Amino acid sequence: MPIARARLRTAGLTALVVGLAALPAATARAEILAGAAVRIITPDPLLPVSGGMGPTRPATEKRGELTARALVLRKGDVTVGVVALDLLGFPAVLAERVRALVPRIPSDNIQIGSTHTHSAPDCYALPDGKGGHSGDLAYMDMVCRRAAEALNEAIDRLEPARIRTAVGEARGKIAYNYYAPDLYDRRMGVIQATRGDGTAIATLVNYAIHPEVLGNQLGIVSPDLVGPLCEELEAKAGGVALFMNGAQGGMVTADNRLLDRPSDPARASWEDARTWEECDRIGRLMASEALRIAADAPAQDDPALTCRARVVKLPVESDLMWAVVVHSPLKYPHGDDRTVSTRINLVELGDARVLTIPGEALPNIGFYLKRKMGDGPAFLFGLTNDAFGYILTRVDFQSFPRYDYVSRTSLGEETGEILITESLKLIEEAGRER
Repeated sequence: MPIARARLRTAGLTALVVGLAALPAATARAEILAGAAVRIITPDPLLPVSGGMGPTRPATEKRGELTARALVLRKGDVTVGVVALDLLGFPAVLAERVRALVPRIPSDNIQIGSTHTHSAPDCYALPDGKGGHSGDLAYMDMVCRRAAEALNEAIDRLEPARIRTAVGEARGKIAYNYYAPDLYDRRMGVIQATRGDGTAIATLVNYAIHPEVLGNQLGIVSPDLVGPLCEELEAKAGGVALFMNGAQGGMVTADNRLLDRPSDPARASWEDARTWEECDRIGRLMASEALRIAADAPAQDDPALTCRARVVKLPVESDLMWAVVVHSPLKYPHGDDRTVSTRINLVELGDARVLTIPGEALPNIGFYLKRKMGDGPAFLFGLTNDAFGYILTRVDFQSFPRYDYVSRTSLGEETGEILITESLKLIEEAGRER
């Protein structure tokens, strides 16, 4: 009997040791957490709306609310924040104000992008040539505060999540290229964080399109098609919806063409529908396509999460853009050698990669970068961390009359080349460290 009891005790101790040895391995696998939040940034009273480098237009009504929408992901000691703002653009000088108000996330890990709606106030403070500018500085301060509030609330709401990432072709009459109708990226990317019961914490849609169905000429403050997109996603999936633009430069826009009413058949030009009903149609179609694309994606319980950053110096060859840098009251940081610096990020989430673009890259740049990002789902967050106008390669810069405007409102012909080179370095660095 004593021998039997000794063997029993030995077996029990062995089982306990094995169990304890296995426990750290199980608990060391830090689960991924996700949180999301929204703040309204519609000006009250309404402010004039901006459609680009031209003058702003007075606004007399609103359709939907402009918002700051935040998603935060955390895995172990890595935290990444994403903010989508319903604005034409959001320069880095303002993004830094937001980051300073969110100390719980490393500054380099916060990506702030604009949806590029053409029905929102100017946040560049564009000089008007008369010693003034087209922005409202108090409004910009409010946007910074509320974007930070959304990020901080998203941190407070972090909870265990499962992650789906998927990319697929979006079907239907959504977008086209105004300059060359078929030259645009039909692929839509979806990142969805869900709870164990399948309900969504957040759904992020990444797609290249100008939200300019209404434009800035109708006197309406609006998120444009992004409003119905988010409303439909939240109604059908729950949680918070976000939209991050892609490589939509030159000129990938909403397909609100009236195809039975050509305005210039020789140049493939049509009249268009500039109505809220058309915003609603396109936005809700995008939402249904996003949910279809994400439906069959496998849920990842333990995806890796990393975030890399790289500072890039860009020469400002355009006199028009340099005047904005030098004369805006926002005091854009710049070098005496007529350069500006910006940051690009590469986020890895499971088998997916997200690369940021500090402006409006033309489609060919987007196609090329996605091809170089590996075999997993590839996402490009355009107009993120900065908004330096159009980004072209040398071969496209001032190459033919239709590119006159995008060339004039770019930093210059080197921007695209530098962006590609530096992005590839970041991708290569990530590949070496895998």
